[in-house]
Amino acid sequence: MKKDQSGAAPLEYSPQNIWAGFLFGVGLITFTDEFVFHQLLQWHHFYDNSTTKIGIVSDGFFHAFSWFATIGGLFMFADLRRRHALRRKKWWGGVLLGAGAFQLYDGIVQHKLMRIHQIRYVDSLFGYDFVWNAAAVVLLIGGASLVFRARKESSEKRRDSR
Repeated sequence: MKKDQSGAAPLEYSPQNIWAGFLFGVGLITFTDEFVFHQLLQWHHFYDNSTTKIGIVSDGFFHAFSWFATIGGLFMFADLRRRHALRRKKWWGGVLLGAGAFQLYDGIVQHKLMRIHQIRYVDSLFGYDFVWNAAAVVLLIGGASLVFRARKESSEKRRDSR
């Protein structure tokens, strides 16, 4: 098995593949949310319980968070590639898990429990909430499926190489 510069085998970096993807997925979904729902459609701001000016400032902080998460995930991705430890299926599973986890957190905690904003300010939110949270569940299921398949494949490879 090929080792990296530190002498560690790529298998030792398996969790980092998922975490790198997870962080990138959080950044990607938050960037998409901020760009589409906050800027293009202007359905809400990150914090809607104050003035429009405060809402726009909160969007700026939300946007900065999305970029920090995205760049952090990409730095981890680059490090895994440098170490020859990148497992794309695990990384993509992590991307979907991160995107789904943030989407579900946003839909349940921020929209319903904290009520800092809603998806859209209309009379009936049920359809919007259902689609938002259902999309999150689909992302989570897809991510978990990829991670479990990648783990199964890597354990089969280890077993076959013995």
